[in-house]
Amino acid sequence: MKLIKAIIREERLPFVQKALEEKGIHGMSVWEVKGRGEQKGLHLQFRGGVFAIDLLPKVCMEVFVPAEKENDAVEAVINSARTGKIGDGRIFVLPVEGSTRIRTGEVEV
Repeated sequence: MKLIKAIIREERLPFVQKALEEKGIHGMSVWEVKGRGEQKGLHLQFRGGVFAIDLLPKVCMEVFVPAEKENDAVEAVINSARTGKIGDGRIFVLPVEGSTRIRTGEVEV
């Protein structure tokens, strides 16, 4: 089992959800985060002053998938989240030793 963690642009989330559903991957956790990478924030001019916004809003999502679906999930996220501009995000793939469904006690390794 693998954990796919992706930090993406907020506006790309619906496209990523749809792409994952088309690959048969339905469950995910999503939360709003702020961060920066190579994009280094934004500089906006307002009333004669320049304001630096260092941390930009993003969405962090986690998806647990069987090892055999890892490539499909990563490919779906890349293809649906990419705009071609700096700040598109990052994907991390981590191994998961196991999981237990709370409702039934079913264990997956």
